[in-house]
Amino acid sequence: MDLNTPDPTASDAPLKVAVILGSNREGRFGPVVAEWFLGRTAGHPGIETELIDVAETEPPATGAAAATTRLARADAFVVLTPEYNHSYPAPLKNLIDRHYAEWQAKPVAFVSYGGISGGLRAVEHLRQVFAELHAVSVRDTVSFHNAGALFDDRGALMDPAQADGAAKKLLDQLVWWGRALREARTRHPYGG
Repeated sequence: MDLNTPDPTASDAPLKVAVILGSNREGRFGPVVAEWFLGRTAGHPGIETELIDVAETEPPATGAAAATTRLARADAFVVLTPEYNHSYPAPLKNLIDRHYAEWQAKPVAFVSYGGISGGLRAVEHLRQVFAELHAVSVRDTVSFHNAGALFDDRGALMDPAQADGAAKKLLDQLVWWGRALREARTRHPYGG
């Protein structure tokens, strides 16, 4: 096979999605949201997910060096973020800023949670950051307003219909962009 000809099976290969848990605060709510979201990805065809938790990747955490490899092999990203003081957490910013090429020409989707705004102000800040890094942000998001009241004591979403529908829409868009950009990077390496 000619190296310049894309592998016809590559477009059918599962999309490797790195799900980034963006908070490392003690008592954080993020693991509840992550478990719910990973449950949605498990039922979506064509996706393989890997959770990257900033609590395990931020120096001096032992997984800090491994984060680069894990981000590089991803075809797409989903960032799970709370909103702290109208923006996103510092450990997430550190993870993002320690990398550059790993984000380029790849799609990024967002799942946010928080108080009345549901983390949407954090998402809007993240869109600007990822645009600077030559990533493509997916339009639709999943947002949990007053998140603590939406999940029961076992971490189950009490009324899942709307959030499940939003997650499916987000994942469908992410898969479309992920496959399109993966094929484009295969044919023409990104030179951003």
